[in-house]
Amino acid sequence: MSAIKKTYLNKIKNNILNYAMVRRDVIKESGDALHYAKRAIFAMHRDNMKEAVEKIKESEKIIKALNKKHRNSKAILDEGAYKAALEEYVEAVLFYQFITTNKIDEIKSINIPGEIYIAGLCDVPGELYRYAIKSATERNVDMVKKCSKMAAEITGELIEFNLTSYLRNKFDQAKSAVQKIERVVYELSLRQ
Repeated sequence: MSAIKKTYLNKIKNNILNYAMVRRDVIKESGDALHYAKRAIFAMHRDNMKEAVEKIKESEKIIKALNKKHRNSKAILDEGAYKAALEEYVEAVLFYQFITTNKIDEIKSINIPGEIYIAGLCDVPGELYRYAIKSATERNVDMVKKCSKMAAEITGELIEFNLTSYLRNKFDQAKSAVQKIERVVYELSLRQ
């Protein structure tokens, strides 16, 4: 006969096993949402806005479904895969806003935690750098300058946040992208 009373242990075991099953679902679905957001960004770099919108909507649909399905399990929404998908979605939406309106604004279609919004925003200058390079090869100097201005404005706002840890690393990457865009603008100015 066992000296361990198993009722409580079985309850804990069931909770852990149930969480593991749900977690696998969140990781899989989040991976799909992240993939669609990355594809949206890739489409924007090819100036395929129709595809970009479709991929953003697919990513958003998955994220909304996850939020609804797991609204009673906030721990699931703290999973790294979910946060990565949300961050990539933010990056895609903000980059799309810039390309289509020359502005960056709040995302109202999904409730985005502030830290995730900032992390996604920190990634936008990297996309602006890639878009500026593409625009420079097409001799679209105006777009290169717009990319440079927006990237500088993003980092100018973010410097006020006194970011630390993960967000500080993201911010440092954003500053590096700004410097790269500034070099592109400088090199273009020498050719004019």
